Amino acid sequence: MVKSESIRVEQKGHIAYLILDRPQKHNAMLSSFFDEMAELFKQFNKDPSVYVVVIKAEGKNFTAGLDLKEAAEMLIGDGTGAAAREKLRCRILELQDGFSWIEKCRKPVIAAAHGFCIGGGIDLLSACDIRLAHKNTIFSIKETKIAIIADVGTLQRLPHIIGQGWYRELALTGRDFTAEEALKMGFITHMCETQEDLYRQADEIAQEIAACAPLTVQGVKDVMNYSRDHGVYQGLEYVAQKNAAAVMSDDLNEAFAAFLEKRPPEFKGN
Repeated sequence: MVKSESIRVEQKGHIAYLILDRPQKHNAMLSSFFDEMAELFKQFNKDPSVYVVVIKAEGKNFTAGLDLKEAAEMLIGDGTGAAAREKLRCRILELQDGFSWIEKCRKPVIAAAHGFCIGGGIDLLSACDIRLAHKNTIFSIKETKIAIIADVGTLQRLPHIIGQGWYRELALTGRDFTAEEALKMGFITHMCETQEDLYRQADEIAQEIAACAPLTVQGVKDVMNYSRDHGVYQGLEYVAQKNAAAVMSDDLNEAFAAFLEKRPPEFKGN
């Protein structure tokens, strides 16, 4: 696994836990964090033992977003000429890749947020498949407040999750919004009373997904993303071709056998 000063990875059974582990800095995201996220999710994508990924965080807050001190040093230190601007553009694309790999990873990703989840935290959560939060979580697309256009995925992904109305209000104002509001708008699917309940709920969902045929689950995520990006009819054609190629599997035979024998199926990912 990738060595990191701000991320820890643990695995229990078929569930991988990616833990933001820079609590003394409220899990603020260094530039290197994005590179590490890309590499980790590439590894999860290829690892047949990982069926689901759960993202959570140590400390008081999920994340304070981008480490502004490091970002300021990077922006000021490179100057303002054309070469510096092109270097910045290329680096932004690399940072985007860190969270795009959450979405491109074939394994479903569940995020469990608490405390503050600010700026880059919304970018991260928007790339996940399922989002949960503690009842006291405070969210914000903070970039508008600090004269930056959010550029790591929120503006591209969030409207597909919560719709244009809420999305435009939150992105243009940069205001804080609560877990209760996040639940109302559909950004999160569960609001939990305690952090213990939050992690228990995330585990239950992860285990329920992990109990399904893994290649089928991965295929569903693939079709979901393709259909969102290409529309209904192209999505229908895509899933028809995908199922024709993949539906006859050992896991399908196991599902039929388990149904007839009235027992839980034991899927192998074949």
